[in-house]
Amino acid sequence: MPANKMRAFLISIGAFAPFLCSVPQASATPAFSRQTGQSCAACHFQRYPLLNAYGRSFKANGYTQTGKQENIEDNSLSLPVTLNAAVVTKLRYVKTNGPTTDGTNGGEFNMPDEASLFLAGRVAKNIGYQADISLDRSSALLAGFKMPFVFPQNDFILSAIPFFTDTQGPAYGYELLNTGAVEFSRPFENGAETSAQQYLVQDANETNNGTTGVALVFHHKYGYLSYTPYITADLGTATPHKFMSYVRGVVTPAKVGNFELAAGFQLWKGTSSIDIPDNPENPSAHKADVWAVDGQAQGKVGDYPLGVYVVYGSAAKSNASEGATPNDFNESTVANRTAFTIAADLGVVPSKLGLGLAYRKANNGTGGSDGENAVTLAATYNIAKNVLLQLNHSFYSYGADVPTPEVGDQKTSLVLFSAF
Repeated sequence: MPANKMRAFLISIGAFAPFLCSVPQASATPAFSRQTGQSCAACHFQRYPLLNAYGRSFKANGYTQTGKQENIEDNSLSLPVTLNAAVVTKLRYVKTNGPTTDGTNGGEFNMPDEASLFLAGRVAKNIGYQADISLDRSSALLAGFKMPFVFPQNDFILSAIPFFTDTQGPAYGYELLNTGAVEFSRPFENGAETSAQQYLVQDANETNNGTTGVALVFHHKYGYLSYTPYITADLGTATPHKFMSYVRGVVTPAKVGNFELAAGFQLWKGTSSIDIPDNPENPSAHKADVWAVDGQAQGKVGDYPLGVYVVYGSAAKSNASEGATPNDFNESTVANRTAFTIAADLGVVPSKLGLGLAYRKANNGTGGSDGENAVTLAATYNIAKNVLLQLNHSFYSYGADVPTPEVGDQKTSLVLFSAF
């Protein structure tokens, strides 16, 4: 994009910001705030969507907690009088520095990049739900749905969560950390550059993250273990012959000093085959072979909130044997695809302005000098509790055997995110 157009865009955002700041926060709360009567800050660390300890507890209990909101109560019925809803939008501008003017090299506006109507909350005393209805005319109407069935047992919670998502993968069923283990829960917009899971799983094969499954969860205040049998497809009328497996374990020890610590692992494993009615001779085959370990620390340094997120993971190389199903997340038969990321986000003006820094060391699995490293700088301004403006800029460096892609070696993302 020409410099004068870029300046005009930034000036227009700046002119729009004061108007956004005038939005009354009390009337601009998302679905769960309406249900519980609490501010967004009660559940989120620094900003939406990053969860804090209370937010993790609310999600672990299946979105069923109520507050001042009136309920309809009867035998086997406990239903809010109000259908809780929220509109979530993300407006984005992306600019890369490749030599052509095609696509993001010329500057690309996504208006919106995402737009959804969320219906969410309580169905009964032990049943919650979340429905993500896309407002993007080019997408399927129902982008995601889950219905947690929760069964508290003394200090434990047992859950069964049937779900569907068009893009988020099997981690969508149940995830409480902010490391990028599921695409939505990450601190920065440039996800593959700041989260190893997003580099390995989401960015590697975006077309294979439409997922249907059931998350089976054993949760305790000191951690949880979940097992999710899933199919990488929108089942519709198709017939699955075998499910793949996603396993997630997390430990959440007591607070250490000013920080809440958490660490976990993820494992995607197995193969599946799905009969497609329109093409019975060619069943759809998928394979997953990926693992990751992650950790986070969220707390304060003095008066300044700080979040630190660390991840390492690997997607196994595909089997070179003739007829073998390739790994959805690494089609190379030469070497494993690996990534290490560390990201930090400091609230230099608490509840208003955050500055972030992230580093990625990655190898794409082609062997030899196949590095795909990145450094990302980020700044986030909370216009309101539920409206934020974030700027990311990533610098890439590549190994000798990795040609510089058409989009160049730098990427800038400017995002205006809101939930109301």
